Amino acid sequence: MIDPATDGLDVYLVGGAVRDRLLGLPVRERDFVVVGSSPATLLARGFRQVGKDFPVFLHPVTKEEYALARTERKTAPGYYGFTVHAEADVTLEQDLQRRDLTINALAEDAGGRIIDPYGGLADLERRLLRHVSAAFAEDPVRILRAARFAARFAGLGFEIADETMALMRRMVVAGEVDALVAERVWQEMVRALGEPRPSRFFEVLRACGALSRLLPELDRLWGVPQPPQWHPEIDTGVHVMMVLDMAAELTQSPEIRFAALCHDFGKGTTPPDLLPRHHGHEQRSVALLDEVCRRLRVPKRFCEPARITARYHGLVHKADTLSAKTLLDMFEGCDLFRRPERFEQMLIACEADFRGRGGFEQRDYPAAALLRRVAEAARGVDVGAVARAAPSPKAIPERIRKARLAAIRAAQRECPPGA
Repeated sequence: MIDPATDGLDVYLVGGAVRDRLLGLPVRERDFVVVGSSPATLLARGFRQVGKDFPVFLHPVTKEEYALARTERKTAPGYYGFTVHAEADVTLEQDLQRRDLTINALAEDAGGRIIDPYGGLADLERRLLRHVSAAFAEDPVRILRAARFAARFAGLGFEIADETMALMRRMVVAGEVDALVAERVWQEMVRALGEPRPSRFFEVLRACGALSRLLPELDRLWGVPQPPQWHPEIDTGVHVMMVLDMAAELTQSPEIRFAALCHDFGKGTTPPDLLPRHHGHEQRSVALLDEVCRRLRVPKRFCEPARITARYHGLVHKADTLSAKTLLDMFEGCDLFRRPERFEQMLIACEADFRGRGGFEQRDYPAAALLRRVAEAARGVDVGAVARAAPSPKAIPERIRKARLAAIRAAQRECPPGA
């Protein structure tokens, strides 16, 4: 069927839709490039322009994105330092040349013919993430994108090409990464947390030197030892990557994955004379996490589960040894009675921490089941009835606390330590 909005235009399907179809993956969205046209032509056909920086338009019916073929020229450091040229003389090959990786620089015409001027098909076969041209170095976000694609396609065997890794290292040395704005860093990071193997994102950033600039709290964990009887992998950085990937197996929630990523930041600041023990690292982790959330402007829905995970994961792991008072203090600190979903997020992150160790991957995690039962008992206290029976309003909080302690002790007796 002829589409009146695009009939007569030189239109190509580009980027991820072409790549993913060739890889046999689901195509979630389609983007198109229009060659030899103008904004006035698209507007006259009912397209709606979006944004001010790039000539991108939404189809009047499908709402899919159609961009005019364009070139970009670097004019200043950072992500925003570009001027855009999107006249009718820009060719498809010129438009594809400005893209980041060769596997993203593929196009398909209306007849299904693949246009591949930069070797993307060969790199798909070789499982290589390789930059299209030297223009890659003009945009530091491309370092983050390359790392994110490494996380997305790790299961298919994709690796960063040696020449691309070398270019990324030069970009870091040149200070390009330092010009990235916090919002852009977080945007790519949270997308990476949603990938099948999120650890690869951070490992690639570490390999090119960008991690120490963007997330030094994480970068300094590599080389920090832990007690081998509890951590056969020994290295804290290795452990955190194992925890992150275990969290990715347990849940699709990026908030929980972020909590898993940040829970051990404090181990990077343990005094050398204490190593390999990390006494007090939980509180240090909270302080470092707060700094990361401030610096990267992390949304509160990510910060809060990560904060309680960092603070309480040590207690959660030994739940069967804790007193009722300690458990209630933890429940209150986690805001269990108002936000039970955050407590559940913490338990999943703690399970990832427990199982994210060499030889522990398939083990059960009874601490989580125990805490769910005890927390449910504490939440089951009828606070309204307790309040009505209190002799005065001032006595209500303490009466509620005593009732919850009694409920916790009863639940502990039903499931004694080691059960």
